Amino acid sequence: MAGNLTRDEARERARTLAVEAYEVALDVTEGNGAGAVSTGEERFSSVTTVRFTAAEAGGGTFIDLHDAVVTEAVLNGTALDVATYDAEKGRLPLPSLAAANELTVKADILYSRTGEGLHRMVDPVDDQVYLYTQFETADAHRMFACFDQPDLKSTYRFDVTAPEGWQVVSNTAPEQEASAEGKTVWRFPATEKMSTYITALIAGPYHVVRDSYDDGRIPLGVFCRASLAEFLDADAIFDVTKQGFAYFERVFDFPYPFGKYDQLFVPEFNAGAMENAGAVTFLEDYVFRSRVTDAAYERRAETILHEMAHMWFGDLVTMRWWDDLWLNESFATYMSVLCQSEATRWKSAWTTFANAEKAWAYRQDQLPSTHPIAADIPDIRAVEVNFDGITYAKGASVLKQLVAYVGLDNFLEGVRRYFQRHAWGNTVLADLLDALEETSGRELTSWSKEWLETSWVNTLRPSYEVDAEGAFTEFAVLQEAVPDYPTLRSHRVAIGLYDKTDAGLVRRKRVELDVVGAKTAVPELVGERRPDLVLVNDDDLTYAKVRLDEHSLTTLVSSIGEIKDSLPRALAWSAAWDMTRDAELATRDYVKLLLSGVGGVSDISVAQTLLRQARTAVVQYADPAWRETGLGLMADALSDLAKAADPGSDFQLAYLQAFASSATSDEHLAYLAGLLDGSVALPGLNVDTDLRWGLLRRLVVRGKAGEAEITAEHERDATAAGERHAAALRAAIPTPEAKAAAWQRIIGGKLPNAVFRATMGGFVEPDQAELLLPYTDAYFAEVGRVWKEWSSDMSQTFAEVAYPFLNITQETIDRTDAYIAAENPPSALVRMLVEGRDGVARALRARAKDASAAS
Repeated sequence: MAGNLTRDEARERARTLAVEAYEVALDVTEGNGAGAVSTGEERFSSVTTVRFTAAEAGGGTFIDLHDAVVTEAVLNGTALDVATYDAEKGRLPLPSLAAANELTVKADILYSRTGEGLHRMVDPVDDQVYLYTQFETADAHRMFACFDQPDLKSTYRFDVTAPEGWQVVSNTAPEQEASAEGKTVWRFPATEKMSTYITALIAGPYHVVRDSYDDGRIPLGVFCRASLAEFLDADAIFDVTKQGFAYFERVFDFPYPFGKYDQLFVPEFNAGAMENAGAVTFLEDYVFRSRVTDAAYERRAETILHEMAHMWFGDLVTMRWWDDLWLNESFATYMSVLCQSEATRWKSAWTTFANAEKAWAYRQDQLPSTHPIAADIPDIRAVEVNFDGITYAKGASVLKQLVAYVGLDNFLEGVRRYFQRHAWGNTVLADLLDALEETSGRELTSWSKEWLETSWVNTLRPSYEVDAEGAFTEFAVLQEAVPDYPTLRSHRVAIGLYDKTDAGLVRRKRVELDVVGAKTAVPELVGERRPDLVLVNDDDLTYAKVRLDEHSLTTLVSSIGEIKDSLPRALAWSAAWDMTRDAELATRDYVKLLLSGVGGVSDISVAQTLLRQARTAVVQYADPAWRETGLGLMADALSDLAKAADPGSDFQLAYLQAFASSATSDEHLAYLAGLLDGSVALPGLNVDTDLRWGLLRRLVVRGKAGEAEITAEHERDATAAGERHAAALRAAIPTPEAKAAAWQRIIGGKLPNAVFRATMGGFVEPDQAELLLPYTDAYFAEVGRVWKEWSSDMSQTFAEVAYPFLNITQETIDRTDAYIAAENPPSALVRMLVEGRDGVARALRARAKDASAAS
């Protein structure tokens, strides 16, 4: 893999070099030739001058550069042989260094169509060109020659020649513009000292709305493509942004460290967002061109605040190497939810976190590829598969527990000291723990070993006895671990006792205690009348799976919707879902539980998460003989809920969307077709562009629509989003011919990243598992080549999404084992294969449990 820097190489280069400054000149004007290869639509001109010192004069090193034609390289006045540039590794050797060095590299570099490096997209609406960068983890050298690792910080000055009329954005505000011959030169003053991966360039005829925070102290900008301008709700984005600045500057007691703050919604983005200093890029889907529920706005706000927290934790103070990626991401996740709950209208943000983020963490932590939060990252390829539920959600959950352990005030004071001591520098985990030990007086080495250096999730369950009057005669919390990961941790938990009342299921008593070891007695509960529901880990204080006793589970089956407070209700749902995934609760019983109670869920984000989980349960975890029955039950219930919901409400839209994904009967499909053609109406429901695509997708999947309808809808929505929808639907046509054609498009490697992901999503439609059976062997025939030849993001997407996870048979498990044994693939690919394998094995266990419930 080009650019696969190892940790040992990075340590040696950091020991040897200190980088002082970069000056980068880029020409992105189409058709302006530079050097041996014309830029035009394929390449751009990049000229980099970097000044650095070397600890050992006479020694050598290398600079990183990817997908380039190097036309000139001059080191300390001496021309280097450009033939020494290793295009396969993405490295230019630098021999015979002096104590102080100046290097200039001129190159023509490929634009990206994979969302890595400098990405180029042409808007199908108006044929306008849009550029943006994505450099994490190590893709800055896809735009300019650099020492691409986080601990070789430097300043950066960019000069960019762009077509006249474009907006050009980087980390600093431009000093001047000079136009001539249809071109504009944008000159950006030097940045503060920072890492390569948070530098940025965004360019094109972007629409911009401007504002400021604190009477102009921090200029603000929000950008999107011109063709999306009518949908940009900039005021709402600015509101969250200002709330975030007010909160973070107060609790961090450190002013925003960069001069301005631009937020750019860019096309064909691979992630949710990226924390480029002063120029944050976001997934364009956050510009809502159709009606969405408040869950989407809540998620967007969390993303905005997550990236803002990175301005301090990640950009101002940066990890030395990617072993501490988790700390960057976990801290930003924790602080964003804390800010949401305390400074925005989403006061129940911790409920959303408990239901969605922690479910992600629990799922990831139970895979055979689980790893400690503080992971061992030997090279770049290893970290690129580590942007996972442990790095983000488990880490944030453990930080939440740490805050409960040391106290929020002590935690924030420690963070403030950390920023003051290490501003503009690089750190390791111990630097943060040292500051927290000072402010809290707690010893954290053992906490770190217990929580950050071990893997897997513990299970907590209540154990009790009652007397003839129904009072507890003994009560304990049992803690379990699995044989491969036997650590029993110390947990701070609350136990809630809930009773049925006229006001619903209401908490009568709460006890908070430390759970340590395999069994922890709770004498405070002895003598208490047994409640209708016992909830271990009430208030979600610790990171652990929770089990329900039989009496509590019986209560939930009939009354889960009667829990009035959002967080305990979400925790009860989470426990039921965990039991289903672990084959302790039959899928059909989980689905019936959900359908009986989802109508009582008042949090739209929780409701939508539950509906997604229910569909997953039916298509993957249910006995195949019951699957169509399960889909029918869901469709019937969701149709009724959608029709009974308040017209125009978020819940009406959520129920209708979930109904559409479950509809199988002719009656239900005809109803969807009627909504699509306008012959049927649901009061308050606006069948807008994205909902039209959702309705049509279900009709295509079930064979009620095809190519003609897809083409007509694409003509109606001739946008980039319409192109992606059409690609997905063509791959979801339920015929062997359509699947074969889609497979060829996928493995051809020519699709741009966003269309590629859409095509993959349509290809692996869960309702079409039988059609996908021939592609088990096809996958294993291609995955090794793809991993070797394709870019990191594209190859990971293929390895994960194309894995035959819908071929839920022992043969798939055996085929995976045989491939790994025969081919000895790279460890990062092995990780993705064993994760897919584990999903199949889990589904087999759940199906067996569900089948046993049929008798």
